[in-house]
Amino acid sequence: MINLHLQVRRAVPQDHRQISNLIFQESNTHRHLDWRTALEWLGAQNFWVLEENGNVLAALACPEDPADVAWIRLFSYQPHLSGSEAWSAIWNIARADIFAENPHAQIASIVMKQWFQTLLLNSGFEPKWNIVLLELRSEDYVPAHAISGSVNIRPMQETDLSEVEEVDREAFGAFWHNTLDSLKRACGQSFYSSVAENETGVIGYQISTGNPFGAHLARLGVRTEMQGRGIGSALIHDLIQKAGALQSGRLTVNTQGDNFASLRLYQKLGFVRTGENYPVFVNTLEMPYS
Repeated sequence: MINLHLQVRRAVPQDHRQISNLIFQESNTHRHLDWRTALEWLGAQNFWVLEENGNVLAALACPEDPADVAWIRLFSYQPHLSGSEAWSAIWNIARADIFAENPHAQIASIVMKQWFQTLLLNSGFEPKWNIVLLELRSEDYVPAHAISGSVNIRPMQETDLSEVEEVDREAFGAFWHNTLDSLKRACGQSFYSSVAENETGVIGYQISTGNPFGAHLARLGVRTEMQGRGIGSALIHDLIQKAGALQSGRLTVNTQGDNFASLRLYQKLGFVRTGENYPVFVNTLEMPYS
């Protein structure tokens, strides 16, 4: 049973050191795959701590980005508490606050740890999608045919980002949309980002990051009316040829398990599933919760 001396409050920048110490306990921490670190969200809406006598015992961050989608960026707790105790204490207040401020919000999480999935299931979250991971090795790569028409692929510039955001929203929809701020951060952290353009402007883009095992295609989007014309394949081919994405190992990508168009594209190029998948859970005001 939760100690009556425990209280939940909004996190403030002065909590930085204590939350940092919490996150150090990796086995008791859920972190969202994000272009910002969890601590960079301090001061944002929807960030709470559970404390006792000034000591932070747990933290939960789920700011809305994009609008109406509160991704759980962080949940972490001290090991002397049980996960269910810490979660229940902070979640009950956080959920009420979120929906009081925005009844249309969806609270979402990509789950990578079983203990966190159990907490979400016990709190009224429902599984909505599965994120699957695919990989491409140099010996399996099947280059696509050249694109027809006047399409140019070049490195992404900061001045492209407003158009890239439009492409991203059109390609992924409101729930999965990357905001302009996220795209700026993504571009800044990438090892290679590029756009495909024609006479109308930017019609597709990709953002890729590097890692010790190769490269990761973090984002690939094409305008709806241009899909199926080889733009995505051309962006990946450019990534492999000009940026050497396969020279140091493998190229990985993740997508929704029911995004059949993306799966066809990647598998046609030689990507294969690794067997790894991560469920996406969602909680809304309409869902029953007790």
